[in-house]
Amino acid sequence: MPTSLAKRLDVVQPSVTLAMNARAAEKRAAGIDVYAFGVGEPDFEPPAFVFEAARKAMEVKPGVSKYTAVTGIPQLKQAICARTAEIRGWHAKPSQVTVAVGAKHALFNLALSLYEPGDEVVIPAPYWVSYPEQVKLCGATPVFVETTEEAGFKMSPQAFEKALSPKTKAVILCTPSNPTGSAYHEAELKAIVDVWKTKSDSWLIVDEIYADLVYDGFKHVSAARLAPDALDRIVVVDGVSKTYAMTGWRIGWSIAPERLAKAMDKVQGQSTTNATAIAQHAAIAAITGLQDEVVKMRDAFQKRRDVMVAELSSIPGVKCRTPEGAFYAFADCRALYGIEYKGKPISNDEEAAFWMLDEANVAAVPGGAFGAPGYIRFSYATNEDRIRGGIASIKAAAERARKK
Repeated sequence: MPTSLAKRLDVVQPSVTLAMNARAAEKRAAGIDVYAFGVGEPDFEPPAFVFEAARKAMEVKPGVSKYTAVTGIPQLKQAICARTAEIRGWHAKPSQVTVAVGAKHALFNLALSLYEPGDEVVIPAPYWVSYPEQVKLCGATPVFVETTEEAGFKMSPQAFEKALSPKTKAVILCTPSNPTGSAYHEAELKAIVDVWKTKSDSWLIVDEIYADLVYDGFKHVSAARLAPDALDRIVVVDGVSKTYAMTGWRIGWSIAPERLAKAMDKVQGQSTTNATAIAQHAAIAAITGLQDEVVKMRDAFQKRRDVMVAELSSIPGVKCRTPEGAFYAFADCRALYGIEYKGKPISNDEEAAFWMLDEANVAAVPGGAFGAPGYIRFSYATNEDRIRGGIASIKAAAERARKK
């Protein structure tokens, strides 16, 4: 029918987080204090010089009120290449960089440039919710590699190799991970990269959006640095959202071989065109300026992580490993199963998450949304008092429920 919707949308899963956010918004509108552990963004502000750079850019006429090049302004692309060489340890050219409207947009540019019906894309589980949905929107098939908490939510080379097939078009690897915070040590990552290089001719897409938020002296290593002989099929995605607390500025980028970069430029040229000019100038300041605020934020996150893991682990039966990076704790909450909720026992992580929201005023994201039933993701992008208060509220609600 002329007014029907595209069939491709039938394969896309509705967002559980949207329903969770709507319920939380209703509570806030009613004057109820909700502990927000579901949000995936830092609660800090960017450094002051980022705002100053944006202000100065607006004073130049003609300037940021005009289009930029589709792929980004030269100064930003050069800054990204310099940052990649200095921090990540490998070299790229500005012609390989596509500045997008956030890292998610960069990933979707990639999806539209690479995936077709019949293709398979290998994704370790748990995974960020948009990875498989972008794959499915392009008519391709996500192939999941299951991991375990005991293995740090990291896939083994053996399991990875079994997931590869002649249909494998790409592999998506996020380290540190959303939702688990797990990160691959150099030897672990090299083992994965070696399997990919020798057993597959596919693309390797590495999401490094959390790479600067690692703790306890952990050393992030870029997969691109470990495979200099395979850079013709490696893509790295990054951005300013997490490292510099600039989620709303919407600046991310991809670094890809030039033939793929040109394809993504074509896709972006027919969708958003350039990322916002003002935000591009702000991103230059973030990348090239003093990194003191990043260090302070990382130190604060490490302290919050320790509080969140300790508090969650104090709930009877709940297990939570200490993550290496990002700002999420991924807790096994199956101990909450059996608590009565809406006239019947809780039997899955989604029911447990909604019970927490309704009975403890705590918003968090059920693990099933990330391909990990039985778990719940808690963001510690909030202050330590809020973390303690929220987990105490869950404990109190569980005690009340079990006394009934």
